[in-house]
Amino acid sequence: MKKENIRTINLVFLALIIGVAIGYFIFNDNRKTKNPEQLKMQSHDNSNDEKNEIWTCSMHPQIRQNEPGQCPICGMDLIPLSNNSSDDPSVIKMTEDAVKLSNIQTQMLGTASTRSNKVLNLSGKIQIDERSASSLVAHIPGRLEKLFVSYTGEPIKLQQKVATIYSPELINAQRELLEALHLQEVNPELLEAARNKLKYWKIGESAINAIELKGQIQETFTIFADVSGVVTNRRVSVGDYLQKGESLFDLIKLNKLWVIFDAYEEDLPNIKIGDKIEFSTPSIPNKIFKTRITFIDPVINAKTRTVSIRTEINNSGGLLKPDMFVNGSLQNKTHSQSLLTIPKSSVLWTGKRSVVYVKIPDMDIPSYEYREIEMGANLGNSYEVISGLEPGEEIVVNGSFAIDASAQLNNQMSMINRSVLIKKRNQSDELPDYHASTSVDFKRQLSDVSRAYLSLKDALVSTDASKAKQEADFILIKLQNVDMSLISGEAHLYWMNQLNSLKAHAKKISESIDVEEQRKQFDFLSQALIVSLKVYGIESDTFYIQHCPMANKNNGADWISTETEIRNPYFGEKMMTCGLITDTISQEILINKSTNMSEPSH
Repeated sequence: MKKENIRTINLVFLALIIGVAIGYFIFNDNRKTKNPEQLKMQSHDNSNDEKNEIWTCSMHPQIRQNEPGQCPICGMDLIPLSNNSSDDPSVIKMTEDAVKLSNIQTQMLGTASTRSNKVLNLSGKIQIDERSASSLVAHIPGRLEKLFVSYTGEPIKLQQKVATIYSPELINAQRELLEALHLQEVNPELLEAARNKLKYWKIGESAINAIELKGQIQETFTIFADVSGVVTNRRVSVGDYLQKGESLFDLIKLNKLWVIFDAYEEDLPNIKIGDKIEFSTPSIPNKIFKTRITFIDPVINAKTRTVSIRTEINNSGGLLKPDMFVNGSLQNKTHSQSLLTIPKSSVLWTGKRSVVYVKIPDMDIPSYEYREIEMGANLGNSYEVISGLEPGEEIVVNGSFAIDASAQLNNQMSMINRSVLIKKRNQSDELPDYHASTSVDFKRQLSDVSRAYLSLKDALVSTDASKAKQEADFILIKLQNVDMSLISGEAHLYWMNQLNSLKAHAKKISESIDVEEQRKQFDFLSQALIVSLKVYGIESDTFYIQHCPMANKNNGADWISTETEIRNPYFGEKMMTCGLITDTISQEILINKSTNMSEPSH
C-alpha cells in the first residue's frame, strides 16, 4: 500500500513539473506580447494572490498553510481553502480523495412507498411468573429430624414427602387424644376437641385413626408438600427447631413463564395488548416461539427510557429457562399510507434534533449540505421521515460523522456549530458604517482601547489570571478616556450601547480570578470591540480577526491581533496555534469599502 502511495505521489509531482514547464513557456510567450505596465500589474496581482492564498486539508480543516504541501496528520495533498469551503456555511466541500478515505456512501431516496404493516424488533428476557411463587411451610412446631429435599433447583411434587419432625407439643396432643378416648362415653365432647387439635396441625384422618387403633404415641411425623414447584431457596437444615408456620422452602412453578420485552417510548403508539410477538433465543437455535402481549407497564424506566412489555408462554416442555435472552419481532398491522424512509445509519442524533447530510447534485467538488429533519416512527432498520427531505434527494448513509467533524473543524454548520449561519450574518451584514463621519481623535482613542485589549489577550495566552485582571482594569481606564462627544447622532447612540457592553465584560474579567471565566467574558469583549472597530474605523493600525472553532465549547470564538501568527487566548499552551485569520481591519480596507458603497450601481 505504501509503495502505491509513493508511486502516486511521484506521478503527481511529475505531472506538476510538466505543468509548470508548459506554463513557463506559455507565460514567457504572453510576456512578449504585453507592455511593461501590464506585466507590472500582473506581477503585483499574482504576488498578492499567492500571499493571501491559504492551503488546507479536506480531512483536517484545522490545518492552515500559506503554501501547498501535505497534511502532517494524514499525508494527503493540501488544497486551496477556496476549493474546500463554501459561501454557504451549511455546505461542506470535500475532495474525491477525502470522500474515499472517509468511505462516504450515499443513497438516492426513492418515491414514497406504501406500507401495510410494520415490524418492530424487540429485545427481552425470560422471567419467572411472579404469580406462581409460593412457600412450603411447617404446620407442626418441633425439631427437624430428616430432609427428603436438600438442594436448590430440586423439583417437588404435590403430596411428596418433604421432611420428618419431632414435636413435643404433638406428643402431648396424642396423649390427650388417648385419654379422651378412654372417657368418650362420659365426655364425648372432649374426644372431639382432642381430634380437632390434631387436625389443626394438619394431621390426616387416617393418621388419627391409626393412633386410636394402636393406642400408641407416634414420636415423629412426616411433612408432605401441599404445593408443587422447583426449589429456589432452602431455608432450613436438619436439627433446626421450627415454629408453626415457618418456611422450609421457596418454590416456583416453571410450567408457565413471562417473557419481558423492552420497548422505547416512541414505539408505544404502535403497541397494544393482544398484539402477537414471535421470538427466538440463542440457547435454542432454529426454534420460533409465539406469544401475545398481556400487560404494558404504566411507568417508563427513567434511566433507559424504555417500557416493559409482558407476554406469557406455556413451558410444559421445560425448554425455556429464566433469565434467557430473547429477540422478538412485533408485526403491527396499520392502514396503508405513503411515507418516506431513511436508513438508521444516515441519522446523527443531537438532542431533540436529527441531522442528515444531503449530497448536492451537479457539483465539480463533492458537496454535502447539513440538513435538520423531523422523524416519525421507528421502522426496524429505518426511520419514517415527516419533513426535511424529499424523494429523489441523495443522502449520506455511511461517513456522516466524518463529514460533520470536517464541518465542525472548518467552523461550518454541524451538530455542534449549529449557529454558524446566524453568527456570520449578525457580525457582518447588519453593521452600520460610521467611520467616514468619525473624527480622527475618536479613532485614536479607540485604538488606545485596542492596545490595552491586546495586553489582556497576551495575558490570557499565557494563562495568567492575575495579569489578565490587571489588564482588564487598564481597559476600563482607557474606555473612561474615550470622549463620546466627538461623535453625534446615531453614531453616538450606537457607541453608548457598545461602551456599555465593553465596560460590563471588562469589569467581569477584572473581578474574576478564574481564567476560564475570564476567557468566557473575553469572547464577549472581543465581539464588542471587533464591531466597534468595523463601525467607526481605525487611524493607522492593521488588526487581524482570528478565529478558533474549538473555543466556547466548540461554538467558536474570535479575537483581535496585530500579528498574523496564531497565539490562542482561549486555550493557551494547550492549543496555542489552533485558529485562522478570518478577516482584516485596516484603514485602506475601510476606505475601499466606503468607496465601493458610495459608487452608484449601473
